[in-house]
Amino acid sequence: MTQLTQLIVQGISSGAIYGLVALGLVLSYKATEVLNFAQGDVVMLSAFLGWGLVVAAGLPFWLSFVAVLCISAALCFLLEAKIMRRIVGRPQFSGVMLTIGIGFMIRGGVSMFFGPESRSYPTPWTGQAVQIGGSVVAELNLVIVGAAMGVTALLYYFLRRTTLGIAIHATSQNQLAAYLCGVRVKRLNSLVWGISGAIAALCGLLLAPITLVDLGLWFVMLKALAALVLGGFGSAPGAVVGGLLIGLIEQFAGVYLPDGVKDVAPYLVLIAVLILYPRGILGESHGRRV
Repeated sequence: MTQLTQLIVQGISSGAIYGLVALGLVLSYKATEVLNFAQGDVVMLSAFLGWGLVVAAGLPFWLSFVAVLCISAALCFLLEAKIMRRIVGRPQFSGVMLTIGIGFMIRGGVSMFFGPESRSYPTPWTGQAVQIGGSVVAELNLVIVGAAMGVTALLYYFLRRTTLGIAIHATSQNQLAAYLCGVRVKRLNSLVWGISGAIAALCGLLLAPITLVDLGLWFVMLKALAALVLGGFGSAPGAVVGGLLIGLIEQFAGVYLPDGVKDVAPYLVLIAVLILYPRGILGESHGRRV
């Protein structure tokens, strides 16, 4: 029972990060119909920025936390406003290749500036643990789950209950109709990319204490893509559900299945689900192939 509780908590915490990264992908895709393959690199960049501000610069944790969120949000805002906007109307493959190129640039820049070494990222929860039903659980895992739930709830409220959020939601459904109603579509698209960047930064800052600050953090993008497809491409709730499922499958496969299966198991389940539900678990019926 103790091991089961730990596996569930660890699976939900890692799955929450995958789900948040996938949620950022959904937001940027709905805004511009471009799947941002640089999202994982923004996660990695944010982790290095957080380490640099806390360890190298000696800033307080929470000040650096907010600073990294703002920097990553501004970066993604400018990427959409100055670069992605120029390919509007072109084939989607152009956007895919452009974001892949941006990802390589971010990765190369981080490697040149910070170096290839892995680093530990201290947080107020590092080394802390709590007891749940006789099981000892890392406090950081609970923080990750709480942060993911909070961000998801805030995004839902923002997009469904505020004037700006409703405008963003309307723009994602029909940009021309929103423009004719007076919505500043281009500005909103940049704002959505900025929100996506802030979510990526949050994921990087939460993931770094678990896996170390490393150039390989961008690989979280692969798990997020699996979560995105599993939950249903274009579905925000599906992205979160898909991320949680990927995280749980990964943890249980690592314990109960042979060595080496842990990294493959989520994709095997993904294939099986897509055979039964081609649009994913919560896929939108009006979605289109990309």
